[in-house]
Amino acid sequence: MAPIPAPPLSESLEMFFRILLSTFLGGFIGWERERHRNIVSAGIRTYGAIALGACTFGILSYYINGADPSRIAAQVVTGIGFLGGGIIFRQGDYVTGLTTAATLWATASVGLAISFGLYFVGLSIAVLLFLLLYLPRMAWWKKISAK
Repeated sequence: MAPIPAPPLSESLEMFFRILLSTFLGGFIGWERERHRNIVSAGIRTYGAIALGACTFGILSYYINGADPSRIAAQVVTGIGFLGGGIIFRQGDYVTGLTTAATLWATASVGLAISFGLYFVGLSIAVLLFLLLYLPRMAWWKKISAK
């Protein structure tokens, strides 16, 4: 198998920008998790790394498997699901880690969206995840949820 030729500098810089942007967006989501938790199982570093890895695998998938970029990218979804499964714990009737697992999984979609050049979609997902995590801290939400 012949080695894959290196992309031109402009493409390499765009790849780097995508990885940087996805890492920032993942870190932004992780920052919201860290801000309001005493014990954090996943925060800025974890969420940033998830988005960075998903973006990098998405880019590699596109450049290595040009005709079928979904082959490697599809495994990101499975891999992050497996990682999230290790975060969920059950003690009797009490379950912890579901939100962390779900948001880690969704954060991988931010990285994949950015890797394929879907900047608006990736940014929108990141903002929606941030808002979902922030929602329980809003006064009006506390009134209507009555927990």
